[in-house]
Amino acid sequence: MSNFDSGTGSQQFDDFTKQASKTFNSFTAYAVVISIVNLVATVLVVYLIYRCCRKHGLPSINVKTTTTGEAATELTPLLPDSMIRNTTIDNFLNEIAREKPIRFTAQQLEGYTQRRSAELGAGGFGTVYKGMLPNGLDIAVKVLHDHMDDEVTEQQFMAEVGTLWRTNHANLIRLIGYCFDADERALVYELMANRSLDKYLFDRRHRVVGPAALLVIAGGVARGLRYLHEECQKKIIHYDVKASNVLLDGNLTPKLTDFGIAQLLSRADAQASVHAMRGTFGYMAPEVISVGKAPVTERCDVYSFGMLLFELIGRRKNMDNNAPESHKFLPLLAWTMYEQGNLLELVKECHYPVAASDEEQWKEAAERMCKVAFLCVQEQPEERPTMSTVVNMLEGHMEIPPPVYPFGWMYPQEASAGSGSKSEVFIRIDT
Repeated sequence: MSNFDSGTGSQQFDDFTKQASKTFNSFTAYAVVISIVNLVATVLVVYLIYRCCRKHGLPSINVKTTTTGEAATELTPLLPDSMIRNTTIDNFLNEIAREKPIRFTAQQLEGYTQRRSAELGAGGFGTVYKGMLPNGLDIAVKVLHDHMDDEVTEQQFMAEVGTLWRTNHANLIRLIGYCFDADERALVYELMANRSLDKYLFDRRHRVVGPAALLVIAGGVARGLRYLHEECQKKIIHYDVKASNVLLDGNLTPKLTDFGIAQLLSRADAQASVHAMRGTFGYMAPEVISVGKAPVTERCDVYSFGMLLFELIGRRKNMDNNAPESHKFLPLLAWTMYEQGNLLELVKECHYPVAASDEEQWKEAAERMCKVAFLCVQEQPEERPTMSTVVNMLEGHMEIPPPVYPFGWMYPQEASAGSGSKSEVFIRIDT
């Protein structure tokens, strides 16, 4: 009886063990399947978020907060010097600083700029200093003036960070990071080897830029504006397009900068809401000078770009009070020579050493750029071309229609040959 009971118990134990093993194996299989499903689901969610960000852009940055800057800290955590030091410049730009600007402390920027020892320039909103990150990347640090009204400084800061956060284009300056400490607002950009376009053009110590290079520079700025107006998620009006706000890298690639008064609009917005003048006299469109008399749209940037084109071909500022009376206002001088079919003389008068073998190329470039400029500076915004059309005309993809006299709002056409009253009118506008 005991042998029988022992055998039966042993058999029951074996059956139980087999059943338990089978149950455990089933449970393990289920757990593995569930883990795989969860992993696949996580990867799918991450991929969908990535696709959404690629298509619609990153969320808007909001740094308008208390003086401690908690919101900025949450969006962009501080990056320690050790992490920057241990990565290559290419990896830093392509991976770390690609998705959103980095937040730096005031102490870090003091070290990067060696206590602001090398000033590159100063403007209405801030001073720019040369610096270097721990990994050897050259940077330009724009420190906003602390003597300005806090609200104005904050608005300018938010406009620049909020605008450049949304953009990614070869002809727009790259914002690497910013500082939003209680006592300091600063912006950190890639350093441009040839600095600003106005210094490169107007400083005679720089080498002469040939006609092909001038067209490339003009086309680059135009493509940057086309991107702002027509291609990025939000329509962006720059409002201050001028030579000093175009930077040149080592290859003379132009990059539009200084977005402190830029305005972001919905694609559905036909016009901007403007209550005061924006920009720099001499470059401002008529509708921006006389706010309220006509709707302000992105075509005001087209006007400013036209004025920039005159300076590119003339290698001088649009207004020169030291020049002879008929030569003081460069755009009007260009129109006079265009009517006479003698734009090459404009190039020669602006001190370009033109070799006989290069005259045809200079003539073609001067005519193309001046004709486009005349179209861009028409008084009525709707008569100016879009930046897409400007790019196509500059690059020779479409014919340039004959321009009409564009300066009637400043002086009548019958006075275009030259008179004392013309420069007086422009001086009032330009001061």
